[in-house]
Amino acid sequence: MVHTMSKQDTAARRSRRVHSAAFKRELVARSLTPGASVSALALEAGVNANLLFKWRRMHLRARRGAATAPIRTAPPALLPVTLAMPRTARAAMATTSPAASAGCIEIDIEGARVRLHGAVDPASLRCVLQALREHA
Repeated sequence: MVHTMSKQDTAARRSRRVHSAAFKRELVARSLTPGASVSALALEAGVNANLLFKWRRMHLRARRGAATAPIRTAPPALLPVTLAMPRTARAAMATTSPAASAGCIEIDIEGARVRLHGAVDPASLRCVLQALREHA
């Protein structure tokens, strides 16, 4: 004869204990008093000391976060930028294509040194040299 169970308990039992928020708050508050032994408090309450330390860290982090929470303001916005460039340079940039060279140009002008690596836009180079000439 084979025995079959008509009613099976298939509900899984919880393997962890669930502690109330009030219990955690009270234990954390007692552990934060000067001279309190966290390990002794945990042993007395029947919880693992590591768990009590975790609750303390969470409490302190939340408290520190509330104290230093930034004031909500409008999100940062990008501002438009306009570069001032002589008309001749703009016209030159529109008509010329950048040179495809992998060399290096080094120019010394009255104590200023300009180094250009890779492809150099002639119009940009003219602008830089003109600005150096004006400030020299």
